[in-house]
Amino acid sequence: MDKFKERWGEWLEGLKNTYRLVVMNDDTFEEVGSYRLTRLNVYIMVSSIFVVLVVLVTMIIAFTSLKEYIPGYGDVNLKGKSKQLEEQVYEVEKELLAREAYIKTIQKVLTGGVDTTNYAAEASSEMDYDTAEFNVEPIAEDYQLRTEMEREAMQSLDNSNFVTPQVDNSLEQLYFTTPVRGAIVSDEFQPDQDHFGVDLLGSTGSTIYATLGGVIIMSDYTFETGYVIGIQHSNNIISFYKHNSKLLKKVGDKVQAGQAIAIIGNTGELSEGPHLHFEVWHNSKPINPREFLVF
Repeated sequence: MDKFKERWGEWLEGLKNTYRLVVMNDDTFEEVGSYRLTRLNVYIMVSSIFVVLVVLVTMIIAFTSLKEYIPGYGDVNLKGKSKQLEEQVYEVEKELLAREAYIKTIQKVLTGGVDTTNYAAEASSEMDYDTAEFNVEPIAEDYQLRTEMEREAMQSLDNSNFVTPQVDNSLEQLYFTTPVRGAIVSDEFQPDQDHFGVDLLGSTGSTIYATLGGVIIMSDYTFETGYVIGIQHSNNIISFYKHNSKLLKKVGDKVQAGQAIAIIGNTGELSEGPHLHFEVWHNSKPINPREFLVF
């Protein structure tokens, strides 16, 4: 123990011993400089230089892009960037959904506020319901009474408040829109056989459009013609759309030419397949739609 203390004391004293560092020219042996050093001073100087270098390297790595080359650090940084990219993608998706909803709204406005993509299935199911609900035997007295009431209603509509009088009553100056696009005429206008319109064949779920602008005066179900919708136009013109599977407008609604008003169907006792029975009346008289429309 005493020897250890003695050696420890000698080592500490050796740190304080002064040494001279002489720098000489190797050729002329001229003294260039001399420095007085101790072991303690050398140790402190070397330790200080090491600490300064460690601090500088740490600052360079912390505040420059060199830290990305450190193994493990780049992965953490990439996680942060990936999360940021995920948030940006989420915002873009929200914006795309908002734009898609806006485009669908514009499409509904252009097509009369109706989305007809899902009407085919609804129409077929409603057709089964309608045939089951109204599958009863017609009564002759009831049929005659309904016919008389419909004729009286047609005559009374001439003085209806829905009529917008115009100076020119010529039908040639009016632009009629085809009620069903791409339809085929299956039965012609035959008033002598009480067929006051034309039958247009179309697939179940097809959209029916208003032939002219006007006001809905009828939107109901009848035994013979199923779901019927009627429109009062200007110039004492009335159009009827019969055997529909679904009605899209109600009485009092204002519609424009080409606006969706119903879905084609096969309802009513007088219907034998999916089609539209289209009638046009002018001054309480039925007129042939082929005179002003090309189907």
